[in-house]
Amino acid sequence: MIAALPMYDFAWTASALDAVWNEIGRRLRASGVEAPERLTRGVELGTLWRDSGLLLGQTCGYPYRRELRDVVELLATPRFSFDGCEGADHCSLIVVRREDPRADLSDFRGARAAINARDSNTGMNLFRASVAPLARGERFFASVLVTGAHVASLRAIGEGEADIAAIDCVTFGLVARGDPAAVAEIRVLGRTPASPGLPFIASRNLPEGVADLVRAVLSSATDAPELAEAWAALGVVGIEVLPPEAYTRIDEVERQAEKLGYRHLC
Repeated sequence: MIAALPMYDFAWTASALDAVWNEIGRRLRASGVEAPERLTRGVELGTLWRDSGLLLGQTCGYPYRRELRDVVELLATPRFSFDGCEGADHCSLIVVRREDPRADLSDFRGARAAINARDSNTGMNLFRASVAPLARGERFFASVLVTGAHVASLRAIGEGEADIAAIDCVTFGLVARGDPAAVAEIRVLGRTPASPGLPFIASRNLPEGVADLVRAVLSSATDAPELAEAWAALGVVGIEVLPPEAYTRIDEVERQAEKLGYRHLC
């Protein structure tokens, strides 16, 4: 079995993630589950999410709805303290270079956009929803650079390779804490619509009852005094157990853009 929490795993959050998993793993082993001693790192995300032995993972809501909902069990959704988060919902912050004089998203027609991935809810889907009413069914940006990560999108803007991007507000908050130089030349232009945050997941192939146990242990661990410092370092203030149907809001965001004739962020 494996556990992996890759979505907010930075150099400055790694020790907090390790502390959280160490306690969760210890509790699971005490309950008879063969939980790994350490988090798995360095494995391609699609491979992690589909691993039949995934005890605890985290994914983006867009691939969850498009590819994973019949493969994984939805465990819970974290609640964060960062600006742009409300309950289990979050949004993206639309960001530009600090010195860019353009004041509104509409002013960025013909600009160069950066996205972390085509299957990202925060980097693409929510961004597309903000652009769709302005695009009028036509191409809006001159180019779209796929960077591979939100941090890389921030870097692309800071270094002048792109003009605008939508950054998950949790990522932005964590980067502002841990690597403030990365956002020193960045200005927040606006916000996208909100949707449920990045869910914790487990494989549907786990033995009966194990996923429920992981959910219960995760829930109890969020209130553990010994993990208070680690959760604070991650910006997590609790978790919420959402029904799978809550994530259909991501589908609706996509459908609204399509109704406006803007199927692809371009």
